Amino acid sequence: MIQTTRRSLLAAATLSTPALAQDVWPSRPIRCIVPLPPGGGTDATARVATRRLSEALGVPVVVENRPGAGGMVGTEAVARAAPDGYTIGVATSSSHPVAPIFRRDLPYDPVTSFTPITLIGSTPYVLIGGPAAQAADFPSLIARIKANPGQVVYASVGVTTLGYLLTRQLELLAGIEMRHVPYRGSSQVYPDLLNGTVALLLDNPPASAAMVREGRFTAYAISRPSVMLPQVPLFSSFGIEGFDAAFWYGLMGPVGMPPAVATLIQQALAQAFLSGPGKAELEAMDVIPAMPTPAEFTQVVADDARKWRALAERLHIQPE
Repeated sequence: MIQTTRRSLLAAATLSTPALAQDVWPSRPIRCIVPLPPGGGTDATARVATRRLSEALGVPVVVENRPGAGGMVGTEAVARAAPDGYTIGVATSSSHPVAPIFRRDLPYDPVTSFTPITLIGSTPYVLIGGPAAQAADFPSLIARIKANPGQVVYASVGVTTLGYLLTRQLELLAGIEMRHVPYRGSSQVYPDLLNGTVALLLDNPPASAAMVREGRFTAYAISRPSVMLPQVPLFSSFGIEGFDAAFWYGLMGPVGMPPAVATLIQQALAQAFLSGPGKAELEAMDVIPAMPTPAEFTQVVADDARKWRALAERLHIQPE
């Protein structure tokens, strides 16, 4: 099935795209830019997706980590790449719908600078803490923060990220005030959580769940039911209503990439992850597979942009 689809799509792409006429895609390795450091949930999800994409396409799909500015550095690198199908990048809830809320000088347009490919899947948010949190459960954590306004330190992976925006929302909903320290990626936060430099992080389970199970971190509450952390209570169970967001991982290419190539990648990933071992592999990481078409993914980004902008307005956040 995938081979027949691949032949028909690439025939159309070759006819419409001179760059492909001399080079039947893919004939060499594909680069996948991950805009965050190794070791976090985004990186882990990208490596699972690119491994199975490589198997489907018959060429290496090589992960290149390009962290910085909450994901903007790597995302800009994707936008500026040649649109020949040999550079794709991981897009996230942060890099596309949320970043424009915080930055006027965003070095790319989240819509017009890219060719949408697909949304890989989504994962919950879990509030984790280290020794500096000094609380055994969510109610005692909130009580401690209220008793020490502005003193408890939380981390984020950047001020242009959904995790930061949602932590601000949590402060509003819970009636608390904390102090913020930004990092370049969650893998860089974990050591500082362990040594007490920061107390809390609103994280995604794929990277940190093992450390929670080992007792190195405390998981206080989670936005949606979790396969990896089934014992962690929902925020709603503590009266924090409407705090049920998920973080998504997707793939995009530079604007001008042949639509047939985007469709081929989407179909290869859908075949790999919507059933069988691939589906089980993502779900075991707390990532619910999605794999919508490029057009459907475009609509997801647009809908999220409206939703998160409305939240930012509620929080009186203005782009800088």
